[in-house]
Amino acid sequence: MFETLQPLPADPILGLSAAYRADTNPKKVDLGVGVYKDAAGSTPVMRAIKKAEEHLCQEQVTKAYVAPVGLGEYNETVAKMLLGEDLLRSLGRRRVTVQTPGGCGALRMAADFIRKANKQATVWVSDPTWANHVPLLGSAGLGIEKYPYYDYDKHSVRFDEMLDTLQQIPVGDLVLLHGCCHNPSGADLSREQWQSVRDIALSQGFTVFIDTAYQGLGDGLEEDAYGIRLLAESLPELIVASSCSKNFGLYRERTGALTVTCTSDQSAAAAITLLAAAARANYSMPPDHGASIVQTVMSTPELYADWQEELAEMRNRINGLRSMLVSRLAESEVDTDFSFIEQEKGMFSFLGVGKEQVKKLINEYSIYLVNSSRINVASINENNVDYVVESILAILE
Repeated sequence: MFETLQPLPADPILGLSAAYRADTNPKKVDLGVGVYKDAAGSTPVMRAIKKAEEHLCQEQVTKAYVAPVGLGEYNETVAKMLLGEDLLRSLGRRRVTVQTPGGCGALRMAADFIRKANKQATVWVSDPTWANHVPLLGSAGLGIEKYPYYDYDKHSVRFDEMLDTLQQIPVGDLVLLHGCCHNPSGADLSREQWQSVRDIALSQGFTVFIDTAYQGLGDGLEEDAYGIRLLAESLPELIVASSCSKNFGLYRERTGALTVTCTSDQSAAAAITLLAAAARANYSMPPDHGASIVQTVMSTPELYADWQEELAEMRNRINGLRSMLVSRLAESEVDTDFSFIEQEKGMFSFLGVGKEQVKKLINEYSIYLVNSSRINVASINENNVDYVVESILAILE
């Protein structure tokens, strides 16, 4: 039966990475891959993570399975980081958290959970949104629609249009929001805009679904959780998919979580049984290593302090790279205004050039980025920024 199978096209970003590796140009720059990079162009293991791993190797006495819902201490640690200690306490048993294989696993678990609650549910995603949102959620059988989000000309959130659409979304549907550091645009909601979204969610009755993968890489650990905490304390129900890939550098360990708040303790008790059953049906038991690392870091004061310090270093570096890129572009006397890049958050921004110009950057200058012109700002450094600026200037001329 396999003779009838037809190959699928390569994933746009993974295909770019392969082309980059095969490129022999010594000046090549990969702005497409979505991982943090340091000044040397490497994705490092964070200091606290190394120490936590050493501790686990010495102290861990078993590799027996954890439960389908994961490591209980890790789940509580993630929930506290997302919600804060006071809100976590006030939500009580209305809140449940389960460990998942990365943020992708959390999204897929959420999709299965939503299908159990309402098979007819539609998830509304931002236009644009992270490329994997649609296949992860849509392949589970959920309907997908889009709401306006990013203005490519003004380089800002189309908030009035977004609100107009949200005001039409019915009970039973869900609105997927990015918790911070919007991927791919870098354009985040302000606190006032989060408050407006909360008000509409309350009046319309739709369910809010938040994907947060970059907490701590925008404005700070507490600051980046503002929208999540506002909605968790205000709405009767909330779904939050979270990842430790970026802020702990645990990409290959696939460490994530799904947090759900319900209208009552009884609903939450039912929810945890459905989530456990979904985990059992999908992958049986989640991997332990990444979760145990996070738990060790967060529960060990000296490791926690070191992790916070290095996370701040990463955040400040990204924000500094944004400023440096904008400054170097301005110094090049390019006609285009790129100042918006400095105002955006996280690793990603749109460069704002067309598909033909993207092709030129790739084919003529070995500057690799996706067709939308999304760039990973963290891939820029002192050694390549001048070449990146020269190449951008060349394709704009």
